[in-house]
Amino acid sequence: MKTIGILGGLGPEATVDYYKEIIKGFDKINGDGSLNYPEIVIFSVNMAKFIGLLEEGKYTNAASYIASCVDNIRNAGADFAVISANTPHLLFNEIQAQVNIPLISIVDVCAKQARKIEVKKCALLGTKFTMQNDFYHKVFNLHNIEIVVPDEKQIEIINQRLFNELELGIFKEETRQEILEIVNKLKEQHEVDSVILGCTEFPLMFTEDNYLELPFLNTTKIHVDAIIKTCSNGN
Repeated sequence: MKTIGILGGLGPEATVDYYKEIIKGFDKINGDGSLNYPEIVIFSVNMAKFIGLLEEGKYTNAASYIASCVDNIRNAGADFAVISANTPHLLFNEIQAQVNIPLISIVDVCAKQARKIEVKKCALLGTKFTMQNDFYHKVFNLHNIEIVVPDEKQIEIINQRLFNELELGIFKEETRQEILEIVNKLKEQHEVDSVILGCTEFPLMFTEDNYLELPFLNTTKIHVDAIIKTCSNGN
């Protein structure tokens, strides 16, 4: 097995979820009790520093910061790495160009899964950086899949709930219902046929595969499946 590298801390709750899901995945492959787990290197970044750079529009500095953290993962012996958050993927190409270790893109693997289940118009939920930038649009367009985002007011609501609650490990039923109401409006107004949980904290709140008769694409699970495959067969 190859050694897995995880860039975590964006935020901590999702990083823990990645680790747990990888272990569960290998238990499923090898059988419970086998203890045949891969070696994993986790580097947890300073989330306030990274988000602060984005807020200031210092995207080049933000990419360099993340790249330096990925270098720490490589130096610790990882064979490949992943970023356990959607937002930094707006700088994915810039980060990959600065590091000497292959990265698995959460956006790429999510787009492939969306194509596999034959959806055509996905509502994208995430941080304001994810919803207001076009990095998801560019990749999904290659698969002839349209991305729809909430309006400005809805984006602000979702972003506030993410940073004031979910990133801190606070999961309220009222918040879940509030976000589902936004999804329902997107379904009615734009006829979306699926939802991308474009923040890796969202799967901790939306644990089912479907809501409102729409498939919810769990980016953590999709990413973890790709991690396990790469770790196991080297592809």
